[in-house]
Amino acid sequence: MVISKRVSQISPSPTLSITAKAKKMKIEGINVIGFGAGEPDFDTPLNIKEAAKEALDKGFTKYTPTSGIRELKEAIIEKLKKDNGLEYFPEEILVSCGAKHSIFNALLTLCEEEDEVILPSPYWVSYLEMIKITGAKAVLLKTDWKNNFKIDPQQLERVITPKTKLLILNTPSNPTGMVYTKKELTAISEILIKRSIFCLSDEIYEKLIYDGYKHVSIASLGGGIKNLTIVINGVSKAYSMTGWRIGYAAGPKEIIQAMSNLQDHSTSNPTSIAQYASIEALRGIQEDLRKMVEEFDKRRRYIVERINSINEVKVIKPNGTFYCWVNVKNLYGKSYNGCLIKDSLSLAELLLSEAKIAVVPGCVFGDDDYIRISYALSMEDIVEGINRFEEFISKLC
Repeated sequence: MVISKRVSQISPSPTLSITAKAKKMKIEGINVIGFGAGEPDFDTPLNIKEAAKEALDKGFTKYTPTSGIRELKEAIIEKLKKDNGLEYFPEEILVSCGAKHSIFNALLTLCEEEDEVILPSPYWVSYLEMIKITGAKAVLLKTDWKNNFKIDPQQLERVITPKTKLLILNTPSNPTGMVYTKKELTAISEILIKRSIFCLSDEIYEKLIYDGYKHVSIASLGGGIKNLTIVINGVSKAYSMTGWRIGYAAGPKEIIQAMSNLQDHSTSNPTSIAQYASIEALRGIQEDLRKMVEEFDKRRRYIVERINSINEVKVIKPNGTFYCWVNVKNLYGKSYNGCLIKDSLSLAELLLSEAKIAVVPGCVFGDDDYIRISYALSMEDIVEGINRFEEFISKLC
């Protein structure tokens, strides 16, 4: 066998064929409405782009320390203290090539074969594949509609074993958009402290929250949970900087140092210019962020109301992110022009070919009864896309 075991066991994404087909259709001039977007549809704010230009003009184009420039670490420390009530030192911060890279570093550093990682389902698609690469075992903890897709503490207790090393926590959540409250996080933290289990807290959607909810980092709750938590965040979602590839991790010094050692021999430093731009993102004016959240909120309220007005489908209003987690189970067993809808993947394929809308099937997130619909696209496209979705459903038999 030529391909290594660790790589060959990674599952290809079932959405690749849909994504490729959607792109091909657009190239051919077909008007496809893309509800699959995992990034804001807004441009990076001007002040951030200007900071990048200034960095270029000043010649900040060389290697930086692997773990990130001091100025950016200080900006991250200020942000964590101001927004989350967390205090860290520079040696407890690692800047990486996106939040995904930060998560990958953390999992490779903490997990090895025979370890168990508790992964609430539905989950962001890359968590599962990253766990596989470490050689650890993913223990799926299924959440459901009645609990707003959040971890039930008793359920968490039941899946813990002597081999449990880590819990992955994502709030606000991709794909469900749910946001954990302080009370809910406290119950989880007490279990983790009692059993000495680490928490990887992915908070990348922290700034995209609605309905008066407030983001709470589990690391801020006291009782020793901070020493067990690796906080993951970045600038991609809040500042529409997905392509800039800047994420960061904050955690215990020995873990962050080990993650930095790993990064030494993989990517070295994140892009120097993007690091300088990220300082401006964190410290600069936040008006563009505020406007973006307001617009997402308008789209969110519209799309939820429309979807819940359509027979056979339903959605819980998300409190964060820019995703709706739509229950489509009642469509299974129905047909469109003789084509049977068996699962979320066959539904997604039919929606693309017949309704010309692209969605992400829930199977890739660990729950086949749902599809993920993003509202990171214009209101005009949302209205047209939901019209097509409703018309498609009306023709099922």
